[in-house]
Amino acid sequence: MDEIIDIVDKHGKPTGKTALKSEAHAYGLYHNTIHLWLYTSNGKILLQQRSHKKAIFPLLWDVSVAGHIDAGESFTEAAVRETKEEIGLDLETKDLKHIGVFLHESSYAEGKIQDNEFHQVFIAKLQTDLDQLTIQEEEVEAVKLVTFKAFKSLLKHSETNSHFVTSNTDYYKFILKTIKENN
Repeated sequence: MDEIIDIVDKHGKPTGKTALKSEAHAYGLYHNTIHLWLYTSNGKILLQQRSHKKAIFPLLWDVSVAGHIDAGESFTEAAVRETKEEIGLDLETKDLKHIGVFLHESSYAEGKIQDNEFHQVFIAKLQTDLDQLTIQEEEVEAVKLVTFKAFKSLLKHSETNSHFVTSNTDYYKFILKTIKENN
């Protein structure tokens, strides 16, 4: 789906302009996305395997839920909406904790996609069993829970195990550290 999204400047400040997501990626326009990392009280993190249909990093494991923020939508509203769409989980904005903003600037598909995104990163406790989740097949191939220890090991060997997006290693380390501090 080609949503209309708000455009920000290279410092993350709103410009008052909007564009189609495809235009933002074609022209390298800066915009916001949400990342939500779900974790359990017994020390596990929910990972999402990107759909085989995705143009960028198909079948790699990544953030629990991620997505673009619709024009006029708040970061928390987008996180709640994307969570419902991608994994069928109902959350409320009070369940979310904003832990940071990460600028991601990358070029994909031989320069046809220029991703200039500010990831608005949230964490929340997962209080639902995996078998209660309903994944959106266009976006998500599978989900799984991994222990903190397994997360760290998978990350350590990500250059050879084709598990995580290797360029995001520092980001993943920050996520693991922050979730441990909040668990």
